[in-house]
Amino acid sequence: MKIPKRIQPLVEEGLIDSVLRQLMSGKEATVYVVRCGEETRCAKVYKEANQRSFHQAAAYQEGRKVKNSRQARAMEKGSRYGRKMQEESWQNAEVDALYRLAAAGVRVPTPYICFEGVLLMDLVTDADGNAAPRLNDVELTEAMALDYHAQLLRQVVLMLCAGIIHGDLSEYNILVDEHGPVIIDLPQAIDAASNTEAQPMLERDVANLATFFGNVAPQLAATQYGKEIWALYTAGLLTPDTVLTGIVQLDTRPADVGAVIREIELARQEEEERVQRLQQMQGM
Repeated sequence: MKIPKRIQPLVEEGLIDSVLRQLMSGKEATVYVVRCGEETRCAKVYKEANQRSFHQAAAYQEGRKVKNSRQARAMEKGSRYGRKMQEESWQNAEVDALYRLAAAGVRVPTPYICFEGVLLMDLVTDADGNAAPRLNDVELTEAMALDYHAQLLRQVVLMLCAGIIHGDLSEYNILVDEHGPVIIDLPQAIDAASNTEAQPMLERDVANLATFFGNVAPQLAATQYGKEIWALYTAGLLTPDTVLTGIVQLDTRPADVGAVIREIELARQEEEERVQRLQQMQGM
């Protein structure tokens, strides 16, 4: 097929030899099957910001680091240079996440390079060597649903142990190769430790899995794996080998209202004393 304009720079650099076909087009990017020497890979061409239906919400950007203060200021002002840096940051987040997750044992495509807004990575294939289907397109039995759900929960745990939360996980960004689910689409991935929305995003990711697989395996509908995983993580008890139950014990003990009132009163007294000391120092 004709080489798309955005891929042409990679062809000129010798990174891609030919474009075989378009694989899919989503809210973030268009993906092509390409030939690189003897290897068949895929090229993810990110859409321009004004063409995407998935917006770079502040919740996803929180906690991300930029190269230097000049770039940070430009991004805050929204200048042309700042918008360009923001786009690069959005794209590089996926590359960084893929490398970190692959090193942690998470099943993700192997990335090679991100150049001029095009991410070159492994093509995920099925047992016959064809492009792997999305989970949404796979016909599931109850046994398969339970197996894939368990595999994906382990992937979520491995991701969190590596400090990353997908943030948009669903049946539409999971592929299924001959060995099971492979997680894709990570430009919105967040840092679990520095993002204040980490807990609800993790719980939403896990709830999406339960909802999807629950259509075939109804017993998953009542599980609370997201809350369980987060509770273990914040307590410092989550490991790649943690055995999950899907059950969260509710604290049914009555609230100690008196203790709360005492804490408030102590805080008020401390603040009054601080103000008095400050006034005394100013009067000296």
